[in-house]
Amino acid sequence: MAKSRAQSKTVTALALRGLSFAPSQSWGGVRLVPLLREEVRDDLRLTKREYTADVMAVDVGNAAHWSFVPHGIVAEWSTDGTPIVPFGTQVRHRDGKHVQTSAGMVQLAHRMVRREEPTRLRFLPLHLAMEGYLAHFFGGPEIAWGEYSKGAISTGLSPRVETSVSGAGLPGLSDALRIFEIHEGQVGILLYVGGALGAAFVVPHPEDYRALHTSLIEDFYGELLVYYGLQATAERMECALPETKVSSLGQLRGELSAMRAAWATFQEEMGHRLLERELTAQVVYSFGPFSMQHFSTDLRLKEENHLGEVIMHDDGTLQYLKTYRLSAAQARRAYLLKMLAACHWNIEATARSLGQSNDEFVLRLDKAGFDYLLKEHVLAAARRHKRNER
Repeated sequence: MAKSRAQSKTVTALALRGLSFAPSQSWGGVRLVPLLREEVRDDLRLTKREYTADVMAVDVGNAAHWSFVPHGIVAEWSTDGTPIVPFGTQVRHRDGKHVQTSAGMVQLAHRMVRREEPTRLRFLPLHLAMEGYLAHFFGGPEIAWGEYSKGAISTGLSPRVETSVSGAGLPGLSDALRIFEIHEGQVGILLYVGGALGAAFVVPHPEDYRALHTSLIEDFYGELLVYYGLQATAERMECALPETKVSSLGQLRGELSAMRAAWATFQEEMGHRLLERELTAQVVYSFGPFSMQHFSTDLRLKEENHLGEVIMHDDGTLQYLKTYRLSAAQARRAYLLKMLAACHWNIEATARSLGQSNDEFVLRLDKAGFDYLLKEHVLAAARRHKRNER
């Protein structure tokens, strides 16, 4: 039976307790940092479900989420902690009807997270997190202030649209996933592109990771990572063993252990912008001793900002993690909406809180792509005042 959401604690920060870092591998601008699990659970397993439609329309309640969805993930668990064997991808579920349209085949699905059996759950990775992000920040005006258009007041920020890039568009990622070694006990990775943390991925079991390793090429990423991948080459991590210190196998083992510890410390520091950030999270489903949540980091302009989803065990261990790095433009849009919501969508109060005039803030909304929120005469007045100031 699923527990009530009130019984599940929301995650406030990402802690890789029980996970350790293996030496990273780099190819071009891509660096993969393997994550190893010290104690592996056998009562939660994840498998991939392939989708072939051109686009998927997901019913999320009072709206529909439209996107290309290459695969879903199916979670299976035991209710008494006994080991389970995942059913694998040979068992097919349609996840709703298929409809042929002029734009191609559309697959209809019900909810981002759907319980299919008493101990089986299907969810759509990253789309779950993205829909939570859109719903949280793109709600629209709660009060009918005079500056807003009729459309904004009646339907909010609709349609809510964000764009991203398939992993196939990241230079070097497909080669890296193909040639890099998968370590014994590996359950995840930190993915860096041009030195920037692009994504984190963790699963419960090493066999799950081997099955899902190549799915990273099907995930979506921020456009900024394409630029990083084209512009930079990942710095090689090398460490020379001094011949004077190594005269036996025991000394060699000691030097290798010290080298790996230094690498792990460095790699952990590389990920601190995500791992040490405060999170805003929401439990979307509780099942057995596990809870699925989506989250976003506290928004900080000119810094990395991430959103994602996790499965946590009641003991606080991280069993599943997948993240998406927001682009600078996405973070700016979310920040503006966050500030508007904090000021009850009052333009004057929000401008004042940001140290700007009304016209400056209106033009800032315009530049961020939110011109459709405002009445035309409000925009025209702000643009006219700006021209007169020159």
